[in-house]
Amino acid sequence: VQLQASGGGLAQAGGSLRLSCAASGGTFSGYNVGWFRQAPGKEREFVARISWNVATTVYADSAKGRATISRDIPKKTVYLQMNSLKPEDTAVYYCSVSRYYSVSSSSYGSWGQGTLVTVSS
Repeated sequence: VQLQASGGGLAQAGGSLRLSCAASGGTFSGYNVGWFRQAPGKEREFVARISWNVATTVYADSAKGRATISRDIPKKTVYLQMNSLKPEDTAVYYCSVSRYYSVSSSSYGSWGQGTLVTVSS
């Protein structure tokens, strides 16, 4: 399955963005779909995960209360709604898939190209 992340852009602190992760060449069925982010000079970090089949979700502490991950089955798309954005949310956001209930990027594959989120103060 190939993944296409989109929806990034420039936002002001306190604003919102909705990121999309679309699947092509396959489906998300049986996978966990994770969002990760990587800021300049930092390691890639987990943001949120959804289990495609049962829609259970997990969030990083930094995302709890501000982010919502969801899925649209007919559109084969996973969304990450981000609210109350902070400058420290600035990063390239990636979506990826794993057969495991994991928050570690090493358990994920099929990384897309990422989408840049820039939050200004």
